[in-house]
Amino acid sequence: MSRRRSILTVINPWLNYLNMPSCVTPTSLRSSIWGEVMTFRKLEERSRAFAAYLQEGLGLKKGDRVALMMPNLLQYPVALFGILRAGMIVVNVNPLYTPRELEHQLNDSGASAIVIVSNFAHTLEKVVDKTSVQHVILTRMGDQLSTAKGTLVNFVVKYIKRLVPKYHLPDAISFRRALHAGYRMQYVKPELVTEDLAFLQYTGGTTGVAKGAMLTHRNMLANLEQVKGTYGPLLHEGKELVVTALPLYHIFALTMNCLLFIELGGQNLLITNPRDIPGMGERAGEISVYCDDRALTPCLTPC
Repeated sequence: MSRRRSILTVINPWLNYLNMPSCVTPTSLRSSIWGEVMTFRKLEERSRAFAAYLQEGLGLKKGDRVALMMPNLLQYPVALFGILRAGMIVVNVNPLYTPRELEHQLNDSGASAIVIVSNFAHTLEKVVDKTSVQHVILTRMGDQLSTAKGTLVNFVVKYIKRLVPKYHLPDAISFRRALHAGYRMQYVKPELVTEDLAFLQYTGGTTGVAKGAMLTHRNMLANLEQVKGTYGPLLHEGKELVVTALPLYHIFALTMNCLLFIELGGQNLLITNPRDIPGMGERAGEISVYCDDRALTPCLTPC
């Protein structure tokens, strides 16, 4: 019993999660686009700004649902922790959903807002008026890269590779502008308890329509403690690099690749398109440079 009580005492809401010592170390999250780096300090600042924008800019309240529909990009952890720090509920959405699937999940979850990458905005356009969504925050692939790199990536993705089908969402808000505005707004730390919802995590829908699992802050942090207890002795705090090809909107990668390696102060090399096998092969040199004295942990499939 004493062991159980000692574990339960660490199960607290996420509000101070990004203020832990690992978040001010030089270790970094790294995107799969042009080797861009985002430090934990920048993640803390940007997620706080995004939380402030959700609260003050959009007027959303604690407990409101905010959907995330994007592949592995640096925008994902910024938005993820911004939503949690605002006391709101994350609704992860598979960006490959059909309009019908997207409409169902947005309505079933009661999402008030959605953060979506422009590559899939045409899908949202077809159903947004039939959902509960009041606010659309639109990002592009290169929006968290430096100005020069981001401009080049966005141009290539849209005009050279033609990966952004035409869409019409006139009331959409730019993710970059939302962050810029959020820096000037007041973030208000919400009152949360362990039983407050943190995620509505949807099933794959293989046996019917997708169903949302209600995950509390206690659920998620208890799971993280369990994972740390299992794998923590095998990993070195501040010295790990994980290659993340699994999509972060799936619960396995969210827990193992995102949350665990942030907790450990590790580096995270995000793979935006895991189907680009030749491209991943070309990244081998980049990975070896990133490793330096770190241990490489390729977390690609559930084990």
